[in-house]
Amino acid sequence: MGELALITIGQTPRDDIVPDLLPADGVSAVRQLGVLDGLAEGEIAAAAPRGDDGRLCTRLADGREVVIAKAWTQDRLQAIVDRLDRQSIDLIVLLCTGYFDGLRSRTLLIEPQRIVDHTVDALAEGGRRVGVLVPLAAQVPEFARRLGARWPVQVSHASPYVPGRLAEAAAELAGSELIVMHCMGYDEAMRRQVASRSGRPVLLARRLLAATVAQFV
Repeated sequence: MGELALITIGQTPRDDIVPDLLPADGVSAVRQLGVLDGLAEGEIAAAAPRGDDGRLCTRLADGREVVIAKAWTQDRLQAIVDRLDRQSIDLIVLLCTGYFDGLRSRTLLIEPQRIVDHTVDALAEGGRRVGVLVPLAAQVPEFARRLGARWPVQVSHASPYVPGRLAEAAAELAGSELIVMHCMGYDEAMRRQVASRSGRPVLLARRLLAATVAQFV
């Protein structure tokens, strides 16, 4: 493979994700781009959701969590994809499991949300109850409404960037038959903690994405 572009909705570099996503060799060039790259603190604060705005959780370069409005994020994300479409990029990978309806790309684009949701569609066949872990309490109704149309779901929340609630969320989802950690920020150590606390099999979004990317590199 030639050049690969990785887009985070936060700031680059995403050294917490990229080493788990790419093999040590096989990609001649990797470019990381962030929706929040180059923005001052005030500009990031202005991107915060208001009222009923959809919410997305991500990480700044210094490790801090930030919550940004979904529509604002999609507009900036589309601008980045449009710019990459005019360059010699072989593959674009989005480092976010958020749902971006209508995101357009002429370059081959991998959206983790589609990979995660379709994988669980297959595993939930027959009415198995699925537990879904998302970063923010405000995201719970959206995910319950969207995913509940396809599976019997239970949704809980725990931020991957602010410790303290992961064990509680795992206990809340212990009645499910399997649990999906529906954010790229969750890592393998977090997956093991949720599996241990809940006693259930746990799917990690970044591992599902990595398995897909590996077929291209």
